[in-house]
Amino acid sequence: MSNQTVPVRSKVGLRTAFSSLQGNRRFRLLWFSNLFFFGGVWTQTLVLGWLAFELTQSEFLVAVYTAVRLAPMFLGPIAGAFADRHNKIRLLMVACGWAAVAVSIVAGLATAGLLSYWVLVAGGLAIGLAQSPSQPARASLVLEFVGRENLSNANALNSMALSMTQVIGPALGGVMIATIGAPSALWVSTGWYGMSLLLIMPLRSYTTAVESHAMSVLSMVKSGFLIISRNRLAVAVLLVTLAANTLLWPVFQSFMPVFAAESLGLNAAGLGILLTCAGVGGFIGSVIIAGMGDFRYKGGLFVFGTATWSALWAAFALSHVPWLSFLLMGLIGMASAAFGVLQTTLLLMTTEPAVHGRALGLQELAIGIMPISTLALGIIAEYVGVSFTAFGASLLLIVALGILAIKVPTLLTFSGRRSTETIV
Repeated sequence: MSNQTVPVRSKVGLRTAFSSLQGNRRFRLLWFSNLFFFGGVWTQTLVLGWLAFELTQSEFLVAVYTAVRLAPMFLGPIAGAFADRHNKIRLLMVACGWAAVAVSIVAGLATAGLLSYWVLVAGGLAIGLAQSPSQPARASLVLEFVGRENLSNANALNSMALSMTQVIGPALGGVMIATIGAPSALWVSTGWYGMSLLLIMPLRSYTTAVESHAMSVLSMVKSGFLIISRNRLAVAVLLVTLAANTLLWPVFQSFMPVFAAESLGLNAAGLGILLTCAGVGGFIGSVIIAGMGDFRYKGGLFVFGTATWSALWAAFALSHVPWLSFLLMGLIGMASAAFGVLQTTLLLMTTEPAVHGRALGLQELAIGIMPISTLALGIIAEYVGVSFTAFGASLLLIVALGILAIKVPTLLTFSGRRSTETIV
């Protein structure tokens, strides 16, 4: 059976939404491996954060732990060079095995009552080294498996899986902490990473290296940066990623408990409903994009979808009515799918295969700005409040998108079809 899915350009609908899974064994194995991997990520993120606070009773030390866990995102360019230089499947196998071992060590120490805060921080760093640096390899494999015409469909399915794990993983982690305890919950996460490894192993003979080994990793990083910096479309996509992770994603990652308590008068259950609305909205948005097949004007949807996402955030920031905020959060989740799905799709479509890993490594670096921007927005929020901070950040992102659309109008009409477009 062929591992290339049937092109979905002329098909639109629910059946099309799952076409990449139905007709492509390689992508199906990768998708299920990703599902278990990120299920483990979201579960252990909640459990380890809980343990960090339980050990220290300090919000600051929990923030330090989180910053250390996210620090490997700054290795994105180097990880991208490795993805261009080495077999990507083997890199993912190493990442899954590394994560399983790291979590199992933390779980073993927690079970034995020997877990200290700084050992937990070291464990968080080890787990971060398994997650973030593997992303360029994980994302670039999708294009190799499904082809350009199915790329937006496949990336939408990946976004759908991420939304599912983002909703289910923390909820499951919370239930397990309450029923079987945090150490046992970490052993479950270890099992999820193990399942991810087992699912990717049948692909281990697949050859993915596309770059000569003659060049050093640092030289590859430099050459990749120079090549990508001359690509206006790729730079435009990376700038949108950088702006979104500077201005709005930190709001969602850090300020939601504050919105729930101060703006809406909600308890922890109400906060959970808000986050669930976002996850469900993201799932629906991903299904819609997956069902559109190989649609035209992907760049336009990316820009206008991100602008719509920003406008909805501005409305949410000013809302003090719970039911309206629940609705807006669902719509925010739906609109975020245009950004989440298409940023990777467009980056792969606007760059050449030889630099895909490094382009995705730069994307990971752009996402890595979030811990720094979170601190900056937190300082601003201390003075003006989270509502005005989020509202101002939303407006700034809309302005930035407008300027970008004027400066790089070709992004708005970009569809990703080589027969009619030239990568510049």
